[in-house]
Amino acid sequence: MVKTKKRDKYSVYIKQIEALSKVAGLIASGMYLDELLRLIVQVTAEALDSKISSLMLLDPTTNELVIKATQSVSEEYNKKPNLKLGEGIAGLVAKENKPIVVVDLQKDSRYINKDLARKEGLVSLASVPLAIKGRVLGVLNCYTSHRHEFTKAEISILTALAHQAAIAIDNAELALRAKSAEEALATRKLIERAKDILAQDAGIPPQQAYRLMQKQSMDSRKSMRDIAEAIILASEVKKK
Repeated sequence: MVKTKKRDKYSVYIKQIEALSKVAGLIASGMYLDELLRLIVQVTAEALDSKISSLMLLDPTTNELVIKATQSVSEEYNKKPNLKLGEGIAGLVAKENKPIVVVDLQKDSRYINKDLARKEGLVSLASVPLAIKGRVLGVLNCYTSHRHEFTKAEISILTALAHQAAIAIDNAELALRAKSAEEALATRKLIERAKDILAQDAGIPPQQAYRLMQKQSMDSRKSMRDIAEAIILASEVKKK
C-alpha cells in the first residue's frame, strides 16, 4: 500500500511538471493570447484535478477582476459578476499579491459567492496572483468538488502556472505597445509626406499645409492618417 501511495504521488508530480512544460511550450508557440489563456486553465484543471479553474484579469480602468478564461461548462459561474480589488478571495489575492487557500468555502466569511459554490458543488479553493515584476495582472483560481487541503507543492505548481500566464500576458502587452509605436511612427511619416506634397502643390508654408490637413480632418471626421493617404494618392494619380 505504501508503495502504491508513493507511486501515486510520483505520477501526480510528473503530471504537474508536464503541465508546466506544456504551458511553456504554448507560450513559445506564439499562440493568440485568448486561446493561450483558455489552454492554461485547462492544463491547470488537469494538473491539480480541479472541478473549475478560472483566470481573472484586473481591468485597470475599473479596478475590477474579470473572468477571462475558464474550462467550466457552468453558465452561471462563467457569468458571475466582476470582483472589485480587495473584494472576495480573488480580490484579496490581487490586492495583497499573496496566495489564499480556503478548505471550506461555506465557512469562510471572505468568500462572497456561497450560493453559487453550493449549487456547483465547489468546496475548496486555492487562488494565486498573476504577477510579474511586482505588478499584479490578475488571479488564477483552482476549485475542488471535495474538501481538499492544498499542499505546498500544489501551491507552488499553481503559482508557477500563474507566473507563466503572467509572462504570456506581459509579452502580449509588449507586442501590442510595440505595434502601436510602429503604427504611430508610420502615421507620422505619412502625415509629413502629405504635408510636404500639399505645401508644394498649393505653394504654401508646411505649417499652413499641416493646419489645413487638421481642419479637413475635423470637418470630415476622418483621421489625419486618412487625410494624408488621400493627399498622397491624389498626388500619385496626377503623376500618372
